[in-house]
Amino acid sequence: MPGAAAPARLLLTRPQAQADDWARRMAALGVPTASLPLIEIEPVDDPAPVEAAWSGLSSMDLAMFVSPNAVEQFFDRRPAGIPWSERTWAATVGPGSARALVERGVPPSRLVQPPAASDSLDSEHLWPELVRVAGADWSGRRALLVRGDGGREWLGDRLRDAGAEVAAVSVYRRTCPRLSVETARLLREAMAAPERHVWLFSSSEAIGHLEALEKGTRAQTVEGGHGDLSPPGWRQVRALATHERIAARAQALGVGHVVLVRPEAEAVAAGFRMLSGSTLESST
Repeated sequence: MPGAAAPARLLLTRPQAQADDWARRMAALGVPTASLPLIEIEPVDDPAPVEAAWSGLSSMDLAMFVSPNAVEQFFDRRPAGIPWSERTWAATVGPGSARALVERGVPPSRLVQPPAASDSLDSEHLWPELVRVAGADWSGRRALLVRGDGGREWLGDRLRDAGAEVAAVSVYRRTCPRLSVETARLLREAMAAPERHVWLFSSSEAIGHLEALEKGTRAQTVEGGHGDLSPPGWRQVRALATHERIAARAQALGVGHVVLVRPEAEAVAAGFRMLSGSTLESST
């Protein structure tokens, strides 16, 4: 119909490889998407600590992976001839990380994650499962945290409190991406027409990068003789967030409509359909 509004699309903000996977899963559910990665993943410069972690894996009772990126980068640096240790539990909080572990040969019987019906998929809901399968006393046991640079210490602290010896290995760095011509145009379109876009946020850090990238893109537009430097209409932005902390960060930025969803394709699709059909009041 002439003059009909373009259909809404879901903006995928995970690192590119994960965004590509989510695009395929959303397409299978009939959800139109566009990728605008807000985090770039870079491997660590020195592979020696990762290779050493692999060499010592058989002495570990637990290896905790914080994200699919942690799984990918850790297994990409696996030395030849070293299999997954049969005595080692593999723990993670998200279904994407769990799938990645199984795809790389970790037996499902050695995988620990929060129950599917958990209110939230995080370390707080993983810990009771670790206690259930391995007990509350971790004295004399060893745990390895596989993560990016930085990150939360909550689970490591619980393991130490329970008596475990905890080691950590950083296998990647998270950085703010440089926008290509295409992604910069997509960002401008999303901010100019928020009613035709729904953001999917899976990281609080990604929201901080979005704020910085939007400011930079807006300044470049002004320098080119187009637009102005007035603040963006965050109140008109619609977003899905996969954790309460992420939702709170989006709301702190000023995002006007944030819906909490589980990090599962069907839940995201349902949230997208709800938000893409909603109407928000104009900001004043």
